[in-house]
Amino acid sequence: MGDHGTAGRPALGRRAMMALAGAALATAGALATPTPAQAEEALAVVATTGMIADAAHQVAGDRAEVTALMGPGVDPHAYRQTRSDIARMLDADLVLWHGLYLEAQMEAFFHDLEDSQTVVAVGEAVSENQRLGHDDYEGRYDPHVWMNPNLWSTVVVAVRDALIAVDPAGEETYRSNAADHLDEIADLAVYAQQVLASVPAEQRMLVTAHDAFNYFGATYGFEVLGIQGISTESEAGLRRIEELVDLLVDRQVQAVFVETSVSDRNIRALIEGAAAAGHTVTIGGELFSDAMGPPGTYEGTYVGMIDHNATVITTALGGEAPERGMQDLLMESM
Repeated sequence: MGDHGTAGRPALGRRAMMALAGAALATAGALATPTPAQAEEALAVVATTGMIADAAHQVAGDRAEVTALMGPGVDPHAYRQTRSDIARMLDADLVLWHGLYLEAQMEAFFHDLEDSQTVVAVGEAVSENQRLGHDDYEGRYDPHVWMNPNLWSTVVVAVRDALIAVDPAGEETYRSNAADHLDEIADLAVYAQQVLASVPAEQRMLVTAHDAFNYFGATYGFEVLGIQGISTESEAGLRRIEELVDLLVDRQVQAVFVETSVSDRNIRALIEGAAAAGHTVTIGGELFSDAMGPPGTYEGTYVGMIDHNATVITTALGGEAPERGMQDLLMESM
C-alpha cells in the first residue's frame, strides 16, 4: 500500500478540476445521457468500484442512475481519475468512494472534491476495531472489507444512509431495498461459511497474487499468503517468490489462485519454481479480488462475486460445494 502516488503532488483544487472537466463534459454527457423521465427524477450517483456501484444500485433501484468508474479487471490501487471521470463526479448528486486508502492515487482528489460535492467514503463505515491492520503499513488498514459479507453489510447501510441524506423523499424505498439486499448478503454469509468449512484443515492455505484476502482468511479460518502486499503497487521481490516456493513444497500445497484484476505473472513464477523443485502446483481458479465480473452477469454483482470465490476456493482445495454455487447461477466457464 505505501505512501506513494499522491505523495509529493499538490492537491488538485476546484479551479483545476473545473478546467479539466470542461473539456470532458460533452463526452461524459453523451456517455451517460438519461431518458427524459430519468432526467426529472433519478439521482446521478457515481461510485468508484463495481462493488460500491452494485450496493448503490441494489439500494436505489430506479431512483438513481449509478455509474462505476472502475469496471471488471480494473485495479483500484493504481487507478487515476480521467477527465471524463472528473466531469461525471462534478455533475453528480452523490459520489461514493471506498476509502481506507483503496483508491490510493485518488485520495487527495476526493478530499478536494468534498468542498463542492456530496462525497462519502463508505468503506470507512466499518469500525476501527473490525478493521485489519498490517505490520508494513503503520497507521493504515487493509481496505478489502468486502471479503467478509458481514462487514460489507455495514458498507451497504452506509450507502443507504448516504442516499437518504441527498434524497429524503426516497427514504422508504431505500430502507426497503437495503433490507432485502442485506437479507441476501446474510444468506451469502451462511453459504460461504458452510462450504468453506468443508475444506480439510490441512488444505486451508490460500495463495494469491496480492494480499486481498486477509478478511476472508480471518472470517473462514484460512491461512492467506499474497505474493504482493495489500496494495498491488508493492513489488514482489525474488526473495518473496523463493520463500513462497519453499512453503508450497514443504506444505505440499496443491493449488494457487490468480486474480481477475492482477497479472498472473508472479503466480506462474511460483508454479514454475515449485515444478523445478519436483512439486506440482496447479491454478485452482481465478478469483475476484478488487473488481467484480462482467456487467450483466451474476458474477458482476457483489453476491455473485463472493459466491464465485467461496465456491472456487472450496472445490479447488478439497471441500464440497455445488458446481454452480449458492443459487446455481455461476458461469460454468469460470
